Amino acid sequence: MEEVEVVVAHHERATLRVGDVFLKVDTDQARADAEVAAMALAPIPTPEILWRKPPVLALSALPGRELGRPGKPSTASSAAWAAAGAAARKLHEAPLPPAPGWSPGQLTEDLDRECAWLIANDVLPAELVTRNRRIADAALQPWTPVFTHGDLQVAHIFVEGDEVTGVLDWSEAAQGDALFDLAALTLAHQEHLADVVAGYGGDVDLDRLRAWWSLRSLRVVRWLVDHGFDPKPEVEVLEAQLF
Repeated sequence: MEEVEVVVAHHERATLRVGDVFLKVDTDQARADAEVAAMALAPIPTPEILWRKPPVLALSALPGRELGRPGKPSTASSAAWAAAGAAARKLHEAPLPPAPGWSPGQLTEDLDRECAWLIANDVLPAELVTRNRRIADAALQPWTPVFTHGDLQVAHIFVEGDEVTGVLDWSEAAQGDALFDLAALTLAHQEHLADVVAGYGGDVDLDRLRAWWSLRSLRVVRWLVDHGFDPKPEVEVLEAQLF
């Protein structure tokens, strides 16, 4: 009998694995609808949808393994990291999805709210928050929207050898800044930034990409704490940004 593995679970949703099938349980059907629609539009490999019976979405397992895990060294090759960069480029060159995503103004309001909470609740030192908030300003300039994954972290990219076999978790896909995806991909894996940029090709504004590291980390700490996850990788990124 195959065992049920809890891949991830928190207050909003859960993902279970039974053999070669992933079961995503999400009570927010609008978010699930958006994920299904984004996978249909994406020009890069995604899991096959086996069936859907709300609130459950059944997906096939992808071959290979994750590019990495948050907070842990990646054992994937430089070529695999470059392939992830190339996959991001292909996505960003695709026609825009219908979801508009966050505007710079909305992100500024949300970021300021999160920073105020982090300081008021003594979650992080005030100086660490304020200095990273200043760094994040560079990411809040107007951008040309592209098709973004929205949460292109290493655990959502599967590779086999030096090739990308698929990308998971499209619930945050929307129009956005290409550098947001590249920052998510390299967050806490800065040693692979050059590989990703080489695979992505073209000019990449590294200062703005690093600004997205600060912005993403500041915005996600409260969510991680509230849902029982350790924000250590994000805090280490914020600390490293000061040097």
